[in-house]
Amino acid sequence: MIKLDDLLARNLLPDAAIRFGIRNLLAKKLREETRENAVAQSEALAVFVDELKRNPIAIKTTAANEQHYEVPTEFFKLVLGPRMKYSSGFWPREDTTFAESEEAMLSLSCERAELADGLDILELGCGWGSLTLWMAEKYPTARVTGVSNSSTQKIHIEAEAARRGLGNVRIFTADMNAFEAGDSAFDRVVSVEMFEHMKNYQLLMAKVARWLRPGGKLFIHIFTHRELAYHFEGKDPSDWITRYFFEGGTMPSDDLLLYFQDDLSIEKHWRVSGSHYQRTSEAWLDKMDANEASVTPILQKTYGVDQAAKWRAYWRVFFMSCAELWGFRGGNEWLVSHYRFAKRH
Repeated sequence: MIKLDDLLARNLLPDAAIRFGIRNLLAKKLREETRENAVAQSEALAVFVDELKRNPIAIKTTAANEQHYEVPTEFFKLVLGPRMKYSSGFWPREDTTFAESEEAMLSLSCERAELADGLDILELGCGWGSLTLWMAEKYPTARVTGVSNSSTQKIHIEAEAARRGLGNVRIFTADMNAFEAGDSAFDRVVSVEMFEHMKNYQLLMAKVARWLRPGGKLFIHIFTHRELAYHFEGKDPSDWITRYFFEGGTMPSDDLLLYFQDDLSIEKHWRVSGSHYQRTSEAWLDKMDANEASVTPILQKTYGVDQAAKWRAYWRVFFMSCAELWGFRGGNEWLVSHYRFAKRH
């Protein structure tokens, strides 16, 4: 019997068949996670919340690096947009370009975070610096600190800050289980698509509250399901995404973070249609395909010459999976959620 991994690795399936299979798996996941009635669904969420509180802040952080963040930056330069934003863009018009979508979401996030010049800003999970560098540019008298779990991302951001003449940026490499801000205090903490890699939001939000000055605020951008919360666990062969790209992750429900208000109180909560992430994921796939000749040597160096074709197929399936997930049912099932929390005291 040929396994799913083998079919994908040998590139034996056309994209249309892969996408059809992905949609079937998404429908299956919804059936598995949906309880028989609203009461049972609420009880399942309560159990999930309690379980998260018994976890460390994050698990399997080494796997996150191996699966994503230690892949050479050159690969992501050939796949992501000009701002190197490895998260959902915002596409307000049919003719919005890839580059414009990055700018639009960065601008929207800063607006909703209530950022301003002169603030001390901490970004958790800063990726390749799309938001960190944007904030440093747009608010030149602000002091911007970024934290990443990846040494290669730190190197990239520092080089970009130097190239752009930005002297108001500093970057740390740290596991969120261990990171502490020391004597530093911040007016804003922002985080874009890091909280999905976390487990114990109670401990994490308590840390953030300690780092914030009185009146300080936390802005979070995460992907969510409109109702369901679940772990990425990789329990069966069909859970391909978990095994290769998101081990140790969490799919939060849109309301999940609202159960963790011991130290921070919700001020504002927004939903963004999943269709925006669908278009972003399709743009990543299109750009990777367009740059195949340059991508292939990078994959050969990273995974080995004999494994490059397999990993090119895997990355393509990953981007297709993201596109189908957020495009499912017109972008109304899996979403992007924004939150602004304020320090209680």
